[in-house]
Amino acid sequence: MGISNCGFLTLVFLLCISTQSATSNLASNNFLKCFHSQTNLSVSNSSSNVIFTTNSSSYTSVFQSSAQNFRFVTASTPKPQLIIRPLHESHIQAAVICSRKNSVNIRIRSGGHDYEGLSYVSNIPFIIIDLANLRSIKIDMENKTAWVESGATLGELYHAIAEESNIYAFPAGSCATIGVGGHLGGGGLGTIFRKYGLASDNVIDAQIVDVNGRIFDRKSMGEELFWAIRGGGGASFGIIFAWKIKLVPVPSIVTMFDISKTLEPGATKLLQKWQLVADKLSDTLFLDVVIAGNSNNTILVSFRALFLGVSEELLTTMEESFPELGVERKDCTEMSWIQSVLYFAGFSTRKSYDVLLNRTNPYKSPFKAKSDYVKEPISEKGLQGLWKILGEEESGYMIWTPYGGRMSEISEFETPFPHRSGNLYLIQYMVTWEAEEETEEHVNWIRRLYGYMTPFVSKNPRSAYLNYRDLDLGINRNENESYGQASVWGLKYFNTNFKRLAQIKAEVDPSDFFWYEQSIPLFLS
Repeated sequence: MGISNCGFLTLVFLLCISTQSATSNLASNNFLKCFHSQTNLSVSNSSSNVIFTTNSSSYTSVFQSSAQNFRFVTASTPKPQLIIRPLHESHIQAAVICSRKNSVNIRIRSGGHDYEGLSYVSNIPFIIIDLANLRSIKIDMENKTAWVESGATLGELYHAIAEESNIYAFPAGSCATIGVGGHLGGGGLGTIFRKYGLASDNVIDAQIVDVNGRIFDRKSMGEELFWAIRGGGGASFGIIFAWKIKLVPVPSIVTMFDISKTLEPGATKLLQKWQLVADKLSDTLFLDVVIAGNSNNTILVSFRALFLGVSEELLTTMEESFPELGVERKDCTEMSWIQSVLYFAGFSTRKSYDVLLNRTNPYKSPFKAKSDYVKEPISEKGLQGLWKILGEEESGYMIWTPYGGRMSEISEFETPFPHRSGNLYLIQYMVTWEAEEETEEHVNWIRRLYGYMTPFVSKNPRSAYLNYRDLDLGINRNENESYGQASVWGLKYFNTNFKRLAQIKAEVDPSDFFWYEQSIPLFLS
């Protein structure tokens, strides 16, 4: 009896899947043999706590430990064949050497906050090199610097600094469970970046394992590669396992307020004024806006401030620059810098800052995010249309982060991160949900919101922030993706710095071993 075309194609497909699976299993087995020969560690050596196969009892818990977007923690999510958790830099070297030798795709994870899950998900067979065990922090208060390993979280870093001083800080993000490695590699903005620039602007050295398994620091890697890894997506160039950062001074007392308005009392007018003044305020004042819909189909606008000084000074600044907001003494709370970290991380300021040592993110859920930059104020008519869409989604919100200050003083070419002078503010769009079957509905909503905003945001390119990863912008379909094809998404993140990044990539990783869906491509002249 003959076989139909459909049946024949199905048989071919199954054979291909079977062959691919067998090939990938062979590669992972060969990887393990190689890794054992390089390190003397094996799967049977349970005391190593380094190698986790799909048969390991703790495989699932290790995989999920820092998988932050539950959109990618489902039964259908592709899982790694192996997870390697290095205890020493030599383990990273061995993992790179053995992965390359056996053509194994790797994903590099520090905190797992990659918005699209690229640090722990892939549609081709892969392994994860999880840096969670490499999280030592060495503070040098005499020189106001610190060496911090990539697997440390921002919460752990802030805690370590606070243990040494209440008048020094580091200008990084507000979410305590973000891994230092990914955050610095993509830029890293937080509540004092208008005063001190991005987290990556305050990196003064780093240690990286390159494609050949060699370890370099700033001096030996050269200034071109050092430039690339500070905001250009470090995982495209190697595995950066440690960073030397510059600590920055903060006053012993800072002041914050959080004032919420609905549209009825005139939040639209306040937002119009905010757009005119937020980037021009003193660099000691950070005043962002959170805009959210709710179940009553209304809009809530929250103005959140952190001021590097006492409340009287903040009130004077607000009266001079933004009296319409009506900030009063009762709205202000004075606190230490580390207490402000707790507040913006979602913790009570009355609790011990030891809570920052908890590496488990209490707010995990499926989500989708996007970003935009605004160069001209959005009109009242534009805002009215925005409220209509936001009011339809009770779990969607926007965060408007003001620029200006130090961000306008640093050249767009100083690091790969180009979004400096000329930007009024950054928009982060976010929507969360609970059930897997709700995914399409909520993703479609945020894409519609993003589409509506097109006339009001940056153009040619429509810029985006790398640390708010968005695969809607475009992806590398395979390792042979050309620079021209990748420019569809690359120019949005990096503007004209994208070409320089691709040239450096071609020099340091000519075989494109450190490939993923939005890795820097090779620029071949």
